[in-house]
Amino acid sequence: MSSKTLSRRKFLVSGAALGLAPLAPLTPKSNSFALLNDVQMKIDRIETIPLRLPVKPYADGLRKARTFMDYVFVKIHTDSGIVGMGEAPTDAVEKLETIKLRIDRYTTPKLIGQNPFDIERNNSLIRVRQSGKWMARHATAAINYALYDIMGKALNVPLHTLLGGLYRNKVLASVEVRRGTPEEMTRHSLEYYEQGIRGIKAKVGLGPDQDARSLKAIREALGPEISLRADVNQGYTIQEAIRLCKLAEEYDVGLELLEQPTSRTDWEGANRIMQAVNIPIEADEAADSLYQVYQLLRNDACDIINTKCSKAGGISGVMKWAAVAEAARKPIVI
Repeated sequence: MSSKTLSRRKFLVSGAALGLAPLAPLTPKSNSFALLNDVQMKIDRIETIPLRLPVKPYADGLRKARTFMDYVFVKIHTDSGIVGMGEAPTDAVEKLETIKLRIDRYTTPKLIGQNPFDIERNNSLIRVRQSGKWMARHATAAINYALYDIMGKALNVPLHTLLGGLYRNKVLASVEVRRGTPEEMTRHSLEYYEQGIRGIKAKVGLGPDQDARSLKAIREALGPEISLRADVNQGYTIQEAIRLCKLAEEYDVGLELLEQPTSRTDWEGANRIMQAVNIPIEADEAADSLYQVYQLLRNDACDIINTKCSKAGGISGVMKWAAVAEAARKPIVI
């Protein structure tokens, strides 16, 4: 090596890389980011409030998938007076009582005295791992939402600014329509349409022929402009999923995607469906952790990842899932 050749270390230190001059110290351009360097606030109390929200039936009297929904509302109080708010949905694994107990007894003692701006550190303090999987995801998500809420309020900026800036100024409002006859599903879809909803996710799984007729009826009633998707919740065989997709194309349904057609563990089956149809296949139940998302994409077992913020452990988790999907050149749905 020539004595005139720079070592890698000297090359980088000198700023010669990419022809750059040595960088001048950065000066904050706004009060918000000047504040970011000086934030010393601490978490001093966490409050959990259990909520049960009734769900109205459809106008025709048929009940929806649930008659009520349970949530745990979380308020993180800081010594500066700023209060961050978040919420945890519930399911069969993380029930209302379980989430409240987890946050009150185990999460709160670990976060008292911590700086709410240290989001990744706080995430690592409260995450629970069992049998190789992250547990208590809904509880973790509620805390994560509240931490971001505190940060946004302290800096006086909306969440999108913290995540990289505004990308779009509106998003599609989409709702699920419960399984039923073609007439029932069309009637219920129209009810939502009249409320301003332009995205319908039809719950299917009663058989590909009836399901295809239901999708066709919804499309004919609501027109070509709405977003129409279908969710099987693991209810099909490989052959049934392929048949539904073929019928949807034959009926010109305009189906945007088919969500979790077969078992969450049948990655080979999902790939077979993908190879046989043109409609994108979305993973939901199969995508239940960052590692599972990586494995699904690595094994080409889906076209799209359904993230669900609470399932990913909050905003921080969704950003990591999205990064993995982007690396695989696959989109996500939130």
